Amino acid sequence: MDDQTRLELEAAAFRRLRDHQQARTDVQNIDMMNLTGFCRNCLSRWYQEAAAERGLEMSKDEGREIVYGMPFAQWREKHQTDASPAAQAAFDADPPKH
Repeated sequence: MDDQTRLELEAAAFRRLRDHQQARTDVQNIDMMNLTGFCRNCLSRWYQEAAAERGLEMSKDEGREIVYGMPFAQWREKHQTDASPAAQAAFDADPPKH
């Protein structure tokens, strides 16, 4: 596989992951962190870091809007719920390592 095709496939897979996460507003970030070790905020930070590596300025809010599909404050207001005590305990027991 040539580099351009690989790049296009990786970009398509990223867009599909992003779109899937945007559609699954019922899945909370803390649950994603507990199960996978990353969440929407991590993905938006990685996007922002990739932009910075290429000399592009991108704010934290701009990165989050790309991943969330709307301003983060709006997403939180519409979709974020309080973490259950069990989810919070699991998160506290195994905090992110990145």
